[in-house]
Amino acid sequence: MTDNWFIEKYTPYSGLGFSVRERLHDQQSPFQRIEVFENADYGRVLTLDGCVMLTDRDEFVYHEMITHPAILTHPAPENVLIVGGGDGGTVREVCRHPEVKRVDLVEIDEAVIEVSRRFFPGLTTRLEDPRVTIRCMDGFEYMDAHQGAYDVIIVDSIDPVGEAAKLFTSSFYSKVHAGLRENGTAVFQTESPFFSSDVLARVLRLLRPHFSFVQPYLAFIPTYPSGMWSFTIASLRGNIMEQGLLRQPGFQGEMKYFTPEMFNSAFSLPNFIKTALAD
Repeated sequence: MTDNWFIEKYTPYSGLGFSVRERLHDQQSPFQRIEVFENADYGRVLTLDGCVMLTDRDEFVYHEMITHPAILTHPAPENVLIVGGGDGGTVREVCRHPEVKRVDLVEIDEAVIEVSRRFFPGLTTRLEDPRVTIRCMDGFEYMDAHQGAYDVIIVDSIDPVGEAAKLFTSSFYSKVHAGLRENGTAVFQTESPFFSSDVLARVLRLLRPHFSFVQPYLAFIPTYPSGMWSFTIASLRGNIMEQGLLRQPGFQGEMKYFTPEMFNSAFSLPNFIKTALAD
């Protein structure tokens, strides 16, 4: 970040830039560099190690789409685990569902939670929900002691580098499988299919030995690489697309991106992605 601009490079030749109206926070935690700045178009912006994690203006897309497809296709999503997600946005969306009785947030970097509480209060209000328990520890290690404990597991991880790289391995996916109850569902953020189709393809290949149904879907997030982002849902109870949504959300008017009508369309992949995954 310079004094006036923040630029995230996606490749050596392209990226996305933000004019910095005000620098609000800069710290090096034991795990990563955490920065917050203000931009005239997007409001406050949170970055980790130089990569945009969220902005005030478009965070709702990511958090709604990593949460609601998995929760609304599970028959009884009472116990939910979120690995990562220290900004609180995924917790906020999970807690909209009255069926959920318990939410465990496992975030390795306590500083991300503290910074988010300070600068993004709209994201973190549900961290105080009595259903929520926060554990600041390694999600990879947490899974070993919690087998068969969850109906839904949401892996809200950062990019597959550094500490987060092990969350994109067959060993971790095996732990997620073991952490689910019968008929459980897991969902993972799986990067930009435009710039990182190789990551998505590898995740699908590694997930399929552990789950009977694995399917990527898309959302469009302006401040993420290419604007096109993928998530992958994995189920132990077969093809969840055949059954569709099991409930209509009572809070539908509160959502800004996800709707029941666009559920199926999110799973319709452009041909260039299908080709890349087939190759």
